[in-house]
Amino acid sequence: MYRKRGTRGVLGLVAIGLVATLVTSCSSGPAGDGGAGAAESTSTSSTPPPKPVALSTSTADAAVDVPPGVPVTATAADGKITDVKLTNAEGKVVAGQLSPDGLQWTSTEPLGYDKTYTFAVTGAGADGQSVTKTSTFTTVKPRTLTFLSITPLQDQVVGIGQPLAFYFDEPVADKAAAEAMISITTEPKVEGAFYWFDEDTVHWRPQHFWTPGTKITIDARIYGKHVGNGVYGEEDRHITASIGDAVVHEADGASHQVVTKVNGQVVRTMPTSMGDAQNPTPVGTYVLTEKHDHMVMDSRTYGLSLDAGGYVTPVDWAVRMSNSGIFFHSAPWSVGDQGYRNVSHGCLNLSPENAKWVFDNAKPGDVVVVTNSGGPVLQPWDGFGDWQVPWEQWVKGNR
Repeated sequence: MYRKRGTRGVLGLVAIGLVATLVTSCSSGPAGDGGAGAAESTSTSSTPPPKPVALSTSTADAAVDVPPGVPVTATAADGKITDVKLTNAEGKVVAGQLSPDGLQWTSTEPLGYDKTYTFAVTGAGADGQSVTKTSTFTTVKPRTLTFLSITPLQDQVVGIGQPLAFYFDEPVADKAAAEAMISITTEPKVEGAFYWFDEDTVHWRPQHFWTPGTKITIDARIYGKHVGNGVYGEEDRHITASIGDAVVHEADGASHQVVTKVNGQVVRTMPTSMGDAQNPTPVGTYVLTEKHDHMVMDSRTYGLSLDAGGYVTPVDWAVRMSNSGIFFHSAPWSVGDQGYRNVSHGCLNLSPENAKWVFDNAKPGDVVVVTNSGGPVLQPWDGFGDWQVPWEQWVKGNR
């Protein structure tokens, strides 16, 4: 009995040990798996090494014929720009502006014509390393430069008929490019369009007369830019002007009267004498341009010789309506005809008193509408005959 009882005890200890071994195996299995998983995780979550900064410029190294009116830029990727030096051959540094994020630098002053520049851009990458990119380029040598004159003048107050006129002193081959260089903003906003009268003259106007009080800002950024055929802009122009009262003179060749309206209200009615049957005043919408308290009217400047019935006549209080020689002016010799007959060479004769009143109150851009004179239609190119061009034709640009 004693030996049997001992055998069962040994078997029990063996069983207990086996259970312990199984329990130990269950708890150590996951630990083993966790070790393999950790190794695999380390392999898949590893990040690539930081990249060096990549620098680029808007001008390629050794570039030529770079337009000096277009800003030069430098950009950075995988890092930031830390320093830029753009210098000319004399070592003068060109001013520029770095963007707040450090990703782009832009020159802020124009370059010179036919100059060589060195462009050194330094940046720092995510790898902590500094890189410098150096290049050179040369700006264009123009065949010639063109200066741009503008009407109206700075701070001038003009009438509701005033077109914005731009006069290049060289022919413009690329008219679309020239238009793109001229920015016109108004307050209140007005839609308008350009129309070319010849190879160097372009006007801009709205569809209808201006509204009194309109503010106009013209920014013509032509410096360093190409308008075709080797012609580049000489300098930028900036003009601000405004529209004054709406003054319209309605001149009727049948009634021989000029009715003047200011902001739609009749303020004066004046007898007149227009061009006679041999010299009828053209009909249409004129725009006043200049005035002279005294001048000598010489028909020879308009192609009419003295032998052919021309004249050389001193007049007072002359206000120009057209380039072909149509004026308001004082004509004391025709006062008896004014209000009754047309006896002039084409001008609108007024009494000295009425001519002085028109002179004193006239401003560039005021409108004169001539009707019933028996004359031909005013040509658009004659002075500021812009309103003679229908809007649907005007917006096509006449390039």
